[in-house]
Parts: sequence; C-alpha cells; structure tokens
Amino acid sequence: MFRFANPQYLWLLAAVPAFVLLFWMAARNRRRRLARFGCEETIRELMPEVSQGRIVLKFIVFCSAFSLLVLAAAQPQFGSKLREERSQGIEMMLVVDVSNSMLAEDFEPNRLERTKYAIGKLFEGLQQDRVGLVVFAGEPKVQLPITSDYRMAKAFARRIDPSLVSVQGTAVGKALEQALLAFPGDDGEAHSRVVVLITDGENHEDDALAVARRAAEAGVRIYTIGIGTPEGAPIEIDGEFIRDEKGDMVVSKLNEEMLSQIADLTGGAYVRATKQSIGLDEIVKSIAAMEQSERAALRFEEYDEQYQWFVAVALLLLLGEFLLFDRRNPLLARFNIFREK
Repeated sequence: MFRFANPQYLWLLAAVPAFVLLFWMAARNRRRRLARFGCEETIRELMPEVSQGRIVLKFIVFCSAFSLLVLAAAQPQFGSKLREERSQGIEMMLVVDVSNSMLAEDFEPNRLERTKYAIGKLFEGLQQDRVGLVVFAGEPKVQLPITSDYRMAKAFARRIDPSLVSVQGTAVGKALEQALLAFPGDDGEAHSRVVVLITDGENHEDDALAVARRAAEAGVRIYTIGIGTPEGAPIEIDGEFIRDEKGDMVVSKLNEEMLSQIADLTGGAYVRATKQSIGLDEIVKSIAAMEQSERAALRFEEYDEQYQWFVAVALLLLLGEFLLFDRRNPLLARFNIFREK
C-alpha cells in the first residue's frame, strides 16, 4: 500500500505550471529584444556559442528536481506489515468505588476526585504494564478493558463518576469478581496479575471475602486501598446532605478490617490513604517485585519511508543543472547534441 504521510505539501506542485509560464514569458521577451538588432538567423550565426536547447534542458532539469523535492517533502511511504512485539510486565485491574459514599469530603475536594487524580498520576509512570478499570457501586461495570494505551486509560479515568453505575450501594464482592473475569488470555499468567481495590470499605451487598479466596486460588493478588477516615464524613450531593430513614445525617466511615482481610487472603497488601498520598505509589513499588510474564502482541509496523530516493535523484539533477552551462563547450561542440545539423 502506498501513501503520502504529508500530502498537504503536494500543493507545491502547482508552482511547476507557474514556472513554465514564467520561462515562456522570459523567452518571448528575450526574442523580442534580440529582434531589434536584426534577423534571428543572422544573430544566431553571430552568436554560435549560445544554445537555446541547453537553456530549455536546464529549465526541465530544474523543474524535475523541484517536483521530486516536493514529493520527498510529502513523505512517500510503502505498505505496512504485522510485527510481533514481546514485552514483560504485569496486568493490573483497578477497581474503583463510585458509590455515593465516595463523595464524602474528608479528602479534598472529595474521596473520588482524589482517587481519580492519583490514578492519572499512576498511568503517567507506567511503561510495559497493562491496565484495566472497573467501577462499581451496587453493580460493577468494566470501564476500560486491559490495555497498554495509557493515554486512553487516563482519558477513561477522568470520566469516573457515580453516574456510570445505575444501581447505588457498595458490592465489593461483585466488583472483584468482575475484575477477575476481565483478565484476558490464559490462566497460566495469573502469577503476574493483580487487582487494586480502591474503596472506603463499606460493603453492604455480598461476601467479598469469598471472592478473595477464589482469587487466591487462581494466583491473583489483591491490593486494597482504604480511602476515608474511621471517624467518617457526611455525604453531600447537589448541596444537600444524605439522611437515613430516621432523618439522621448519613456518615460514611472507613472499614479497614474487611480491606485488610481481602489483602491478606491473596498475598497482597492493605494501604490506608492519607491526604498526602492515596497509596498507589506504595502498592506499585510492591508490585514491581512480582514475577512478570512475557507477552506477545501484534503491532502494525510503521510504513517504510521512500523519500530518500526522491531526494537523491533531485540532488543529482540539481548537480547536473549546475554543471550544464548556457553556452556550448568548444571541446564538446563536435558532438552536436543541442543544435540541428
């Protein structure tokens, strides 16, 4: 397959007809001036060293070189092919709580916004690892399948919001189960897979510890980050604080016990977030010591550049144009290349 990487430069080829017009006008003006001195045949005999053919040839060579340089600037490229790339790294699935309790403001501006900021910084520092994203409240949702495209991952992380999940609540077990199912490929690579759970730990829906045991049996480690404070904070939505059925203000508190148990069951670690650090940096350092698996991925090779050939021919033509004089060389006159017999 052939293409130009910068086709906008091809518009410069429109200058070639302009050059031709200018050359024709200049030649006509020259003939008019010479006509003032006498007959054209007589003047030609008086100036035998002048060669009109050489002038035309030099112009053709110049236009050809210019056209080739324009084509080179447009970067002509030929075809692409699939190439297998091998890399080592881990697969990390981030599981982020987006329930209303994550809107508590014991972290500024709130727990969820601080989490999104930390995830964005995490993606900036990754290199060969692959990441995915699951958001959850009463139900989980795969926000981003496993990928090595960190730019796209950051874009998806910025969109994390409670509105992504229609059912409110905090079903940690379902979220972890969805994360395990979201890992692609062979279970033999489980030793290089981790789940990072970020939540306040208030689980009201299911048995998260049972899912953690299944993860441990599969060889997947779960690292947990508790965001919030044991004292808790009220939850404010649209300027109003959430209240329970009795009218009392709902206070969301950090449940560290369950998060510690999940991490311990899978050989992971629990980190309590602080206002200075969410805890992702500490977990990434721990993950870096894990055994990494080698992965193969098919990628399109970049198009092969062909501009250098156009440049080379253009330079040869310009060199020839420079060495080609307007007047005949007496040493070569006997070859009679540019004039009629």
